[in-house]
Amino acid sequence: MGMLVEGEWKTENMLRDEDGRFVRSDTSFRDRVTADGSSGFPAEAGRYHLYVSWACPWAHRTAIMRRLKGLEDTISLSSVAAFMGEDGWTFSEEFKDPLHGAGHLREVYTRADPGYTGRVTTPILWDKERETIVNNESREVIRILDTEFEEYAATEADFFPEGLREEIDDTISAIYNPINNGVYRSGFASTQSAYDEAVTELFDALDYWESVLSEQRYLCGGVVTEADWCMFTTLARFDPVYHYHFKCNLRRISDYPNLWGYLRDLYQTPGVAETVDFDHIKRHYYTSHGSVNPTRIVPKGPILNFDEPHDRARLSG
Repeated sequence: MGMLVEGEWKTENMLRDEDGRFVRSDTSFRDRVTADGSSGFPAEAGRYHLYVSWACPWAHRTAIMRRLKGLEDTISLSSVAAFMGEDGWTFSEEFKDPLHGAGHLREVYTRADPGYTGRVTTPILWDKERETIVNNESREVIRILDTEFEEYAATEADFFPEGLREEIDDTISAIYNPINNGVYRSGFASTQSAYDEAVTELFDALDYWESVLSEQRYLCGGVVTEADWCMFTTLARFDPVYHYHFKCNLRRISDYPNLWGYLRDLYQTPGVAETVDFDHIKRHYYTSHGSVNPTRIVPKGPILNFDEPHDRARLSG
């Protein structure tokens, strides 16, 4: 895994603290697109491009929001290739950069900032007019797509409704470290104590939300919100990847009656399944992390049926 240092690519080990805990770097581009243009990045059709990795859960949540808001004709989208080696995210013959013809995603970062220092991650919300990255923080990108492009949205979906906004933000924050980032903290830990700490917090959190979802259909009650899509992309990868590859193996999501039904409920939302590419996901994780899976063998399983009935509508109230 590498990073850019003053615009130059450096190959180095991932960041860990002195106790072997995986440390995720902060994102750097934090501007916003606004409906009224007051930010300097006005919401306009055809102006923005979304770079994602179909494997990356952080990028996946933005692709889902784009799909469910009906913004496909407003914001273009492309993905990097599945494999990520020492050169970081790359493009390929199958997964091309449609804007710049770049070979590596880092070229998109240095195009925005020639002296950029930091990790090269997805998603990226790119402004074609100003030739720069607007934002690469997934939580903020989904909020932008959800709230600032209403003029262009082909659906009336609202995942940040009035009356639930504080709860939605609190929930997204609550699931981030133990669950969304917790699977990485478990899988990339370099000491037993760091792993034990992370995996315990992960399953304590999953147990908590299993209990919550026994009484309500979604994380914030009876309606789907941004918090659910933040949870979904981690849960969807859990049994195929994190349970095995990242040693998150106390239980599977399919062992939790409510979380498993909840996951299938979200997956069966019209348009969502089309954003889930399990082949891409598995090829990325099992071939890209040589320190975790030195053989780079991609397992065939597990066999999961995301389309079986979920019976979650009984909790809609």
